[in-house]
Amino acid sequence: MSPDTPPAARPRRRALRTTGLIAVAALLGLVGGTAVGYRIQADREPTPLPPLNQPGLAYPAKPLPKGEEPDPLPASEDLQAKAQGDLRKLLVPRPAGAKKDKFADRDGWQSVSEFASHFDRPGDALSYQLELGIRRVAVTSWATGGDRVSEIRLVQYRAGDELGAQDYVAEQQDYMPDAEFADSEGEPLEGSADGRYYVFPVQREAGYEDLYEARAYFHRGDIAVEVFLYDTEKIPEKDIRSLAERQLGRL
Repeated sequence: MSPDTPPAARPRRRALRTTGLIAVAALLGLVGGTAVGYRIQADREPTPLPPLNQPGLAYPAKPLPKGEEPDPLPASEDLQAKAQGDLRKLLVPRPAGAKKDKFADRDGWQSVSEFASHFDRPGDALSYQLELGIRRVAVTSWATGGDRVSEIRLVQYRAGDELGAQDYVAEQQDYMPDAEFADSEGEPLEGSADGRYYVFPVQREAGYEDLYEARAYFHRGDIAVEVFLYDTEKIPEKDIRSLAERQLGRL
């Protein structure tokens, strides 16, 4: 033993060397076992795979003869074709006898910044809409009867990784049950997978007439739809449902 080497250091070094030898032996055993395993598999006959359970293909095995191809889907039934044109044409037309609402947009289009200005925090709303891929907004509104005002917005989003229309509608529906809004879960809109309509409690404020409100939210493809009704008299549930269903039918 060298005089400059502490005695206590020896057992530790031996322990390390013993551990190293065990590790090497284990590695050799693993490699050897793997090699033997591969050898056994190589000597065996291959096991056939089970047949694939594939139903008959829905399309013809061979192309149809020229002249027998099915007609393309008409534009009236093709949402993508309709949605790429003038979005304003998909809006429910103003009812006969209704007057154009004085707050309505003149040409039926609403800028993205104007759309965002309807939210409590316009700057955050604008950033969020840009993240969702908002493309354009078509809007119509009209006044009927005494103080009834109807408004519909079609908010179209760009194709991409984000499901803009679906996500936007889901977010709006999330806060509808809050007491300051509809204070209810609403009712499902027939013909729509996720659409719902809501009738709000009356809003009363000293010095003003009672305000009644109803809304509907749904989406179809890349278009999110918002339907609003305002009145100084109670709004029947069937009114918002009927208007929303008519707009859904246009899409």
